[in-house]
Amino acid sequence: MEQINRNRLFIASCFALITTALAFGIRAGIMTDLVKDMQLNDTQLGWINFMGAFGFPIATLVGGSMYNHFGPKKIGYIAFFSHLFGIGFSILSGSFLPLFISTFFISFGNGMVEAAYNPMIADMYPDDKAKMLNKFHVWFPGGIAIGAIITMVIASMSGSWQVKLAVMFIPLIIYGYLFWGQTFPKTDNELGKASTMDNLKASLTSPLYWVMLVCMTLTATTELGTTSWVERILGNSGAQPLIILFLVTGLMALGRYFAGPIIHRLDITGVLFASAIISAISIGLLSTGTGNIVYLYAILFAIGVCYFWPTMISFVAEYLPKSGAFGMSLIGGVGMVGLAIFQPVIGRWMDTERSKALDSGLTGDAAELAAGQATLDNIAIFPGILVVVFGVLFFMRKKLKPAGQTASYH
Repeated sequence: MEQINRNRLFIASCFALITTALAFGIRAGIMTDLVKDMQLNDTQLGWINFMGAFGFPIATLVGGSMYNHFGPKKIGYIAFFSHLFGIGFSILSGSFLPLFISTFFISFGNGMVEAAYNPMIADMYPDDKAKMLNKFHVWFPGGIAIGAIITMVIASMSGSWQVKLAVMFIPLIIYGYLFWGQTFPKTDNELGKASTMDNLKASLTSPLYWVMLVCMTLTATTELGTTSWVERILGNSGAQPLIILFLVTGLMALGRYFAGPIIHRLDITGVLFASAIISAISIGLLSTGTGNIVYLYAILFAIGVCYFWPTMISFVAEYLPKSGAFGMSLIGGVGMVGLAIFQPVIGRWMDTERSKALDSGLTGDAAELAAGQATLDNIAIFPGILVVVFGVLFFMRKKLKPAGQTASYH
């Protein structure tokens, strides 16, 4: 039997996630370009961001239910061609509707990446799930950081937003090449361990899983709802938004790479509890800061949101192992559902708060700054709720652990 090259599969998965991350990072860096080129308002930008998240949960729901039967190889093919079509179609878009539709295909490819490679990595590293999933998810903030740098460099060369999007073809081609011809690990269904229906039953009959689904919508919106709008929200704060995006995502990547010892010391629930507290404080501070102090608050925000996404998935893998690949895919998908729903809401908050600022007598940059800060105040509600929920989970953590399960934080 042909041997599995775990290292190559893991590296290929990372490049697939970089492609996903560039979609978020570059989109965050071209929003003002889209306003100028297509005369879009913030509510329309919110709907573009909605579609940038909406395809993700559909893909994870479909991909998660298909995983045990089709495996990561075939789901990965769907991810690749969805990315290929979506990127190409987006570059050719000249108005709101074509961009709206093409953004869906990129988002669908993003979701298929998560559906294929989260459970594959958990299967390849059964004794290091939390550690390796965090290392895998290094490349989501890492890719966004790369995207922020790319948009700044191309902008300095007077390059168009289409050129910025075209950069996504680079990691796409790399991960397609690395996966080509490889042997993939067998799924639980192929090994006779569990079926998708077993995973589905274990997920949907667990009250704890439902709690985590709701929390995932809030963690995803706290992290990505803020970073997706960084250029619009903090564009008039006296700090350079794309530098903030690079700083935040770069620190998140570094933190996730060294997540193992932190999770080992605090437990998964402790990491989530601490993350919620720091996120709530940092977003509150960002809503009041101007000038260079914003960079310091952004560092605190990065520490807060750093571990949310991979640790939520790790929680499912550790505390709800019977939910399997479907449970891991579904929680990621639901996170993006929450993010998608709140994207137009955040856009509407921006437009509404701007109108209030203008009515109060503020003008120009002052009105934009007031709108951004008021919007951050609204976003801060999400981690505030999480502080309460994750606090309860932390103090109940010993009762939550399945019998016979041991932590895998090596």
